[in-house]
Amino acid sequence: IVNIGYIAQPYLCNAEKFDYVLNFLKKMAGNEYVGFSNATFQSERESGDRNFAIGYYLKEKKCFPTGTDMTAVLDLYFQLCSIEVTCESASVMAATLANGGFCPITGERVLSPEAVRDTLSLMHSCGMYDFSGQFAFHVGLPAKSGVAGGILLVVPNVMGIMCWSPSLDKLGNSVRGIQFCTDLVSLFNFHNYDNLRHFTKKHDPRREGGDQRVSRFLFCFYNVFIIHDCRFALSSVDMEQQDYDSRTALHIAAAEGHTEVVRFLLEACKVNPGPKDRWGNTPIDEATHFGHHEVLALLQEYNSKYNPPVNAGADKESTEKHLDGMLET
Repeated sequence: IVNIGYIAQPYLCNAEKFDYVLNFLKKMAGNEYVGFSNATFQSERESGDRNFAIGYYLKEKKCFPTGTDMTAVLDLYFQLCSIEVTCESASVMAATLANGGFCPITGERVLSPEAVRDTLSLMHSCGMYDFSGQFAFHVGLPAKSGVAGGILLVVPNVMGIMCWSPSLDKLGNSVRGIQFCTDLVSLFNFHNYDNLRHFTKKHDPRREGGDQRVSRFLFCFYNVFIIHDCRFALSSVDMEQQDYDSRTALHIAAAEGHTEVVRFLLEACKVNPGPKDRWGNTPIDEATHFGHHEVLALLQEYNSKYNPPVNAGADKESTEKHLDGMLET
């Protein structure tokens, strides 16, 4: 309550502070619907005896700065409790938290990394009322529930989810919402401690097709072990495989400035020089961003004359002969 009185700037009136928070939430939601329910506000204010009691207790302990109008602070608090969202807009908010503070709709940075870390820590430890401890144990993800039946769930670096079902349990959480969250982590390894080494009992949707070779394949490019990449190509591994972010080995090689690896992929493997990742970036964009001019020139040369292979079988045979020659030398 003390902090709410000083949202944005301490000299702003309640209306300006409310507008500040509302606009901030709209940025988090990618300008999706964020509104206000006056009926909820009136109900909150009329039944807020416990909040008034806490406020007077804090005032008696001199927790408020001098000159603070406690009633005005509580009014702002009740107004903020009455902001309404849809499943769609709240899911974008969750995705913004999952995306490190960047709104996935607008691409705008809304929250700093520190703010995301602190918010997710609070959600993980106390976002589900008195059920927070059990939720952290069984689901292991940061979440925030509301008495309207919604649960906002964040899978860091993966996605944000908003589920809604108005039937509540005795602790004020959505019954079906909790069941959904439990079922989700029972199927996928999203629990905070599921990603321990050799834990393979659940599915990992971050590996496209569940192919464990993708991570090994990209790891080779990070370390520029071309001989391993040749073996991958000869063992019929698709050299255009993408990771969870739709990034290919060519993206990584271009970003790292590994000219020989880029040349190998373009000449020997005949990969597409212009694949796009989940953000729409191509290897050319990566080389440009990191200032790798030699790699950029090479990519531009191949991009201008690239034609998708028509005869995949003949193209594969040609590539294998080329690779055999490279291995012999």
